[in-house]
Amino acid sequence: MSQTLPSGSLSGRTALVTGSSRGIGADTVRYFAEAGAHVVINFRNKAPRAEKLATQLRELGVEALVVGADLTDPESVRAMFDEVQRTFGGLDILVLNASGGMESGMAEDYALLLNRDAQVNVLETALPLLKDDARVVFVTSHQAHFIRSTPTMPEYEPVALSKRAGEDALREKIPALEERGIGFTVVSGDMIEGTITATLLERANPGAISARREDAGKLYNVSEFAAEVAQAAVDPVPADHTRLVGDTASFGDE
Repeated sequence: MSQTLPSGSLSGRTALVTGSSRGIGADTVRYFAEAGAHVVINFRNKAPRAEKLATQLRELGVEALVVGADLTDPESVRAMFDEVQRTFGGLDILVLNASGGMESGMAEDYALLLNRDAQVNVLETALPLLKDDARVVFVTSHQAHFIRSTPTMPEYEPVALSKRAGEDALREKIPALEERGIGFTVVSGDMIEGTITATLLERANPGAISARREDAGKLYNVSEFAAEVAQAAVDPVPADHTRLVGDTASFGDE
């Protein structure tokens, strides 16, 4: 993995990334640690992976707190932030990365519960810990961000609609965040090679990834996209609070 943020640029800061035991979340939290930030690794059911990542990051000389939490359970979320407060006292960066909805065996409303309701609750629960110059980043996909104007694969549509609902609900919080000097940025990416979502989509719709790669010319991999997410937490907040990563020519207006 290449360095994205200058070494030491986040020294003394603390960052929490939801869903960071693997994939984009894990690479994002690694970038923060490489830049000197103390980090909180959140997982739902991948404790060994989270602990292994924490051990690696501690070798960089930073603190790494591992906290399991089911983001759809408000009590679990409260317990997570209580532990963060006890350990670090506050947060400088919150990355809302965890999402889902394509898992089998979940309730019909699970995608909306996780991708909208839980995202808002995590932010609201984190607010007392967020410092007045903190940054919040919400991670989404072009397939969700542009769902109102550009149809997506039927297999992904419920997830896309729920993630767009989550984005909209979070954007409603921007004025209140700005009053405290807290920056908010949505990072939207095209399909990302190597993610669980891409794998599930390919399984449900064989050829979907290669077709999208051909249309876009290039698809970002997990590490490349995570670098953009990490950078969004330190770059100036865009006027429209949106950082688009990858090709958007195939998509209509938001």
